[in-house]
Amino acid sequence: MPIYEFRCTGCGSRFEKLCQLDESGEGLRCPSCGAASPKRVMSSFRAAGGGVNSGDAGCSTCGSSNCSTCGH
Repeated sequence: MPIYEFRCTGCGSRFEKLCQLDESGEGLRCPSCGAASPKRVMSSFRAAGGGVNSGDAGCSTCGSSNCSTCGH
């Protein structure tokens, strides 16, 4: 089951909920104000970690910013 993000039509707060694939938000209530039927919204995501192509990844062998650590 995916985690969907919802926005309350009453107070505008956003919250996440583990839902069935086809759940629209009907029957849900906002955890902040209790308003009914929040709207499902598109969530943004971010991949965890860096990697060789990130600006501060450092050495591709050891990950250090000082390559004298591994000799490369």
